[in-house]
Amino acid sequence: MISKVLIANRAEIAVRIIAACREAGLATVSIHSEVDRDSLHVRLADESVCIGPAAANASYLNITAVIAAAEITGADAIHPGYGFLAENAHFAEIVQECGLTWIGPPPDAIRAMGDKANARRTVTARGVPVLPGSSEPLASREDAVAVAEGIGYPVILKATAGGGGKGMRVARDPRELKQVFDTARHEAEKAFGNGDVYLEKYLTAPRHIEIQVLADSHGKVVAFGERECSIQRRHQKLVEEAPSMAVDAELRQRMCDAATEAAAAVGYTSAGTVEFLYDDGQFYFMEMNTRIQVEHPVTEAVTGVDLVLEQLRIAAGLPLSVRRRPHMSGNAIEFRINAEDPVTFAPSPGEITDLALPGGPGVRVDTHIYRGYRIPPNYDSLVAKLIVHGANRKEAIRRAKRALGMFVIGGVRTSIPLHLRILEEPDFVEGRLSTRFMERFATRE
Repeated sequence: MISKVLIANRAEIAVRIIAACREAGLATVSIHSEVDRDSLHVRLADESVCIGPAAANASYLNITAVIAAAEITGADAIHPGYGFLAENAHFAEIVQECGLTWIGPPPDAIRAMGDKANARRTVTARGVPVLPGSSEPLASREDAVAVAEGIGYPVILKATAGGGGKGMRVARDPRELKQVFDTARHEAEKAFGNGDVYLEKYLTAPRHIEIQVLADSHGKVVAFGERECSIQRRHQKLVEEAPSMAVDAELRQRMCDAATEAAAAVGYTSAGTVEFLYDDGQFYFMEMNTRIQVEHPVTEAVTGVDLVLEQLRIAAGLPLSVRRRPHMSGNAIEFRINAEDPVTFAPSPGEITDLALPGGPGVRVDTHIYRGYRIPPNYDSLVAKLIVHGANRKEAIRRAKRALGMFVIGGVRTSIPLHLRILEEPDFVEGRLSTRFMERFATRE
């Protein structure tokens, strides 16, 4: 059994994991860099260890320092959160080799789904639909052109080890494909240490819909329904909601079945998310995120299931407390509150001079900031997540407007004004969403 959990992460997700650990009666250890020593996750944990300077590769990505922190504090389990080392199969293996419990999926599952080309082959063998594309990494520009000629333009190059939009380039003809091929490979190499890329048919305005899954070590895989994640900027999600207005009961069942097949194909356990593109009545596997997602509270709001607590149960060898897909009650929407200019999207680090968090029925805020806290410039700009829940989508939108209007973060610029404008956009109100939403929205500003 688990007794003390080291959280190999920072900020709001570390606070979220601490909350689940407290509910489970588990002690917690936070790690932090030198610039994060005043973060709320450090204050709330039972113990904390400074593991290095501000640079992530010298602290949060320093496997030796993370393992040492677990050993000196007597932690017997590690939860990686999302980002940093969360999808690092080598780290997961080291955790297990050191006799610690890894609160996440098996290393082999992380590795299988981490290689996007391999993931395509794996799920295809289980009957999960994928977009037409290359089955192996592309060796040359000529190979890319040959595949593209067979499936038709436009096409998109993607890093096999990718994520977050890195190593992705769209091409609309052979000339453009040859031009962007080396750029995509170079960017992938720089971001992931692996320059391999593959190619897929590019959908110009699909919806991005993902399915939350949980799987235990007793062979049970449960899909929790969908989240709509189409509102993005440069492949980074801004607003997420559940359920999706585009998904009916029949489609939901088919997507959930496909997601459970994908998870079962790699012997998955813990929490994971299978991401799909949906266009013109068809859905296609895109990738699987082998970790808890930033937007997991959306699913928690509509199902009433604590996904992080379930991760702790699974890691301890217990069966899922939910044995079948739960009914989604009402509608939930999550807004990522970033410390950045709401027009230019330039980062806005600095001291929080004033803070008022919204509350009331159907409102949840996940954050690590407080008045007097200084947001460092070294990491992601996410400072809070606002989650609203209503009996229906209209009520959720009303609550979102109320909560965002009462949300005060002084001293830095934030994305709150952007979210308020999105809520007034007719396409959002009517649910006419796609991954091109922000492009259309920007042209009407």
